[in-house]
Amino acid sequence: MLSRELLPIPMPPGGRLDINSGVARLSGKIWAVLWKDDRQPPPDTAVLIVHPASNFMGHYALESLAARGVAAVGLATRYVGNDSALIMENCVLDIGAAIRHLRELGYQRVVLVGNSGGGGLAALYQEQAENPTITHTPAGDPVDLAGAGLLPADKLVMAMAHPGRAVVYTEGLDPAIVDEHRPFDRDPSVDMFDPANGPAYSEEFVRRYRAAQIARNRKISDWALQRIQELRDHTRESPSGEKEAPDDLPFVVHGTAADPRFLDPSIDPSDRETRTLWGSPWVANFQPASLGHLTSLRSWLSQWSYDHSRANAYKALAHVEAPVMVVYGSADCAAFPSHAHNMYRAIAHDRREMVEIKGADHYFQGRPDLVETMCDLVADWSR
Repeated sequence: MLSRELLPIPMPPGGRLDINSGVARLSGKIWAVLWKDDRQPPPDTAVLIVHPASNFMGHYALESLAARGVAAVGLATRYVGNDSALIMENCVLDIGAAIRHLRELGYQRVVLVGNSGGGGLAALYQEQAENPTITHTPAGDPVDLAGAGLLPADKLVMAMAHPGRAVVYTEGLDPAIVDEHRPFDRDPSVDMFDPANGPAYSEEFVRRYRAAQIARNRKISDWALQRIQELRDHTRESPSGEKEAPDDLPFVVHGTAADPRFLDPSIDPSDRETRTLWGSPWVANFQPASLGHLTSLRSWLSQWSYDHSRANAYKALAHVEAPVMVVYGSADCAAFPSHAHNMYRAIAHDRREMVEIKGADHYFQGRPDLVETMCDLVADWSR
């Protein structure tokens, strides 16, 4: 019989007010759920599935993994369901707290699974657990990963994962937007939605398009750094006589679902449908519930900035010594084959494996049999 246990995990301090809920802040806890099969001997291996902001306490793979004789754990970070002020370095601390808790519960091995947007985060965690270096966020706020005593996972799995939020976000950032406040004033020369450009898109157009995407990301990053400095100009005296100033501001980013691969399957060929995870690219490009429209100055630098975010598996995996498995789906429209192959190539040792699951989309929709295939792979790798 499968059993489920709720795990309250002490939440490491983040140093700033970036969670709206006082209940969540004052509880001092993050939460995870642990599934195991009571019909089998107590497992000595825990498989921890992570993402920066998604609630993985209800992850589709937990029960299937537990049935294969491991403890299957889905984590919710402090930013669950709201990434508008998310700091990636704090997510690393949350994973560290979860792995330490699992070790204290007696699990001899912990396998860290970065699923979807958890890929870059899991790679960053393992890099910092093995070779801790980070003492500040990209905005300059103290966050002592180097002194946090992060415990390395024994193995790492990149499951249906892209290399990191900043990378995939920039690949979807609409370069045709020339005024951040007027998303429909568009540059037709780099507009993937202009029929004059495609689809299909020429190699020359894609090169210009990718360069313009990076340029827009860098422009926003430069603006965010400047605005953080300017906030010091708004210092006031509090009623108690102390000097105080706002230290962050929210802002909106329009056009975040404009990857040419969403409309042209000849780019990064696979079995995928030409769409986004949120439906039509043109609609998703402006839809508030799609990726990364609402953020803050500090969160942008840590989470979405092409140059400043550290949660980049292409870079982090090069420094990871633990065994790594990369699993990807041939019909995935969010994590593309090139993501998987480039992550695999980034691994600097031969304790690595890459597996394609034919026919699997990002969420295995309508294919529970392929969920079982992935769980077989992860459980076997865990052993």
